[in-house]
Amino acid sequence: MEIAAFAFIAVIVLFIVFKRIIEPAYMLIFNKPLYVHFYLFPKKLDESQKAVVRRDFKFYRDLSPVRKGYFEHRVHYFINNYTFLGRGDLEVTDEMKLKIAATGVMLTFGMRSYLPAVFEGIIIYPDVFESRNGDMHKGEFNPAVKAIVFSWKDFQEGLEFDNDNINLGLHEFSHALQLDSLAKRRPGSSAIIYSDMFHEIMAYIDKPENRQKLMETNYFRSYAYTNSFEFIAVILEYFFETPQEFKQKHPDLYDMVKKMINFREG
Repeated sequence: MEIAAFAFIAVIVLFIVFKRIIEPAYMLIFNKPLYVHFYLFPKKLDESQKAVVRRDFKFYRDLSPVRKGYFEHRVHYFINNYTFLGRGDLEVTDEMKLKIAATGVMLTFGMRSYLPAVFEGIIIYPDVFESRNGDMHKGEFNPAVKAIVFSWKDFQEGLEFDNDNINLGLHEFSHALQLDSLAKRRPGSSAIIYSDMFHEIMAYIDKPENRQKLMETNYFRSYAYTNSFEFIAVILEYFFETPQEFKQKHPDLYDMVKKMINFREG
């Protein structure tokens, strides 16, 4: 009994040291979490589910076998963590859930805490829908009702045309991730790193010479300049859809986005 109690206390002490000393020091030096993936009992997708993810997500296809397993585990938990609701007689299928979950997981794959707490449900309409303010929308993140809403037609198009820099799923999930991170809703290092890099990006684009370069290249669509939330959501679409062009045209901004979501290739 005494040995067990001692072991329990030792584990608690080590955990506190890790959280308060070791990882903060590591983050200060390297600006990234000490670790991202660790799963005692990893979940797997079945072969039919893997086929869907493999077909529609180049991101998944490019991962190493080990990291494919991490991705599948997270997709499984994403589907089970949120409620999926169809509207307008739309039946939500397992394939829909897989595609939505894989999109959300792709965005947060570099983060240890990867399930935003600012939404609980995902609502899917067949096509464009009327929002509460009376406007017709393709998608929206509504923090008041803790929901993300998609037009399935437009969500699908975002996956089918994966190099046009328009991805509705990434866009709306980016809004949720931003609010979740800036409000420090998620525990751990991910929200801190995201928040720090967000402020660095805002400082970067506030400089007249950097803003002028952004305008001159005419790379990002004009909607990006609506406000800071739309800017981040839009550039994350570009980051995943045309990364090489992004890196070539705006290397400094690309590196900041990469650090913000702790992205690594392969």
